[in-house]
Amino acid sequence: MKISVVIPNYSGKDFLVNCLKSLENESKRDNSHFLDVIIVDNGSSDGSSDFINYKIINKNNLNNELDNIEYHFISNKDNLGFSRAVNQGIELANSKNIEYICLLNNDVEIESNFIYNLVKSMEKDEKIFSVASKMLQYKNRELIDDAGDEYTLIGWTKKSGDGISSKKYSKPRKIFSSCAGAALYRTSILNEIGYFDENFFAYMEDVDIGYRALINGFKTVYSPDAIVYHVRSASSGSKYNEFKIKLAARNNIWVVYKNMPWPQILLNIGFLFLGFLVKYLFFIRKGYGNVYLSGLKEGISNRKKIKKIKFKSSNIKNYFKIEWKLILNMFKLFTK
Repeated sequence: MKISVVIPNYSGKDFLVNCLKSLENESKRDNSHFLDVIIVDNGSSDGSSDFINYKIINKNNLNNELDNIEYHFISNKDNLGFSRAVNQGIELANSKNIEYICLLNNDVEIESNFIYNLVKSMEKDEKIFSVASKMLQYKNRELIDDAGDEYTLIGWTKKSGDGISSKKYSKPRKIFSSCAGAALYRTSILNEIGYFDENFFAYMEDVDIGYRALINGFKTVYSPDAIVYHVRSASSGSKYNEFKIKLAARNNIWVVYKNMPWPQILLNIGFLFLGFLVKYLFFIRKGYGNVYLSGLKEGISNRKKIKKIKFKSSNIKNYFKIEWKLILNMFKLFTK
């Protein structure tokens, strides 16, 4: 089976070296999948382009040592954002009639049988849109980074298992959305529901596309056997910074506006207001209150640039299922 692996990169050459090495090691171990690796560079200034070009040339001179992996390079002059970069990769993969697309951050290292286990989970049900991996912390591999994302009634996203033992979350399950830093997507469903929303630039775009899949009756599942090690915040530089906080706040407004029909927004407006208020108070304590507030204001004032999902009566059962999921996920906020 031929699978495209799309890796967006922005001045992450040092991380990319390790990521590609782990993919090459996987291709040597498992020859059941041909890996079509598409690297999309967003105007890096650290020599990433030279390294990628060298990698492609060098691979072609390896006398078929890596005969089931192939590299392709898309170079952007400027930083077009995560969403646009992965969409460029998806478009290239789609032109080759690739059935599955794996998205990988440049700051991950994959474990043995990562691709195989993602595909095995995907093939259990044709209604599965995406399969999330078990992401472990790169520097402390005994701890989980993300074991599937859940979206809640108050507009918060929960990274399941964050900071707890890697022995936990050992069973597959349905989840709200995959972290796009290490997940598999079904191309045919991407073509049906649309690619990642490029207005988001970065952050929450994976929750948005997962939400869209649920509206249309598709599923996202978690595979505990597909393991990656994740550096965390490699591109943005830190857990909390002005760039990340403002974009995440803006995009969270857009997730609600875009995916919830107006009756659902009115039903949940009190809970959403409470969620945004608590986050605002939290960021005041961190010294980023005004940054977070400006992100919310931008999300509200510029909401018209976002194309709202058209309500279809045929999906009404799915909206009820989503509402129930948002309620249940509230309880998961208080558990690891």
